[in-house]
Amino acid sequence: MFGRLSDGFEPDAAIADKGYDADHLAGKIADGGAKIVIPPKRNRKVQRPYDADLYKERNLIERFFNKLKQFRRVTTRYDKPLANFTGFVKLAAIAIWLR
Repeated sequence: MFGRLSDGFEPDAAIADKGYDADHLAGKIADGGAKIVIPPKRNRKVQRPYDADLYKERNLIERFFNKLKQFRRVTTRYDKPLANFTGFVKLAAIAIWLR
């Protein structure tokens, strides 16, 4: 999964919530050279360390996507061609930034 999502990218870190705390996913992230920023589940036998300060940055990203979903045209994807859809996502991001 991580391999397909990150094709063409070289991320410094992969930030996710506890739902993505799996050894196979962490292995793929580590193989890609990214830092794993996923808090371990409570029932994990070996608790993996993670950067709590960097994990807090995830909140900003989640809030941005929530605001982006307020634009109905983005949520329902009325624009089928990728160029048109990407253009409107950029326009919506600018509108959010200007608020």
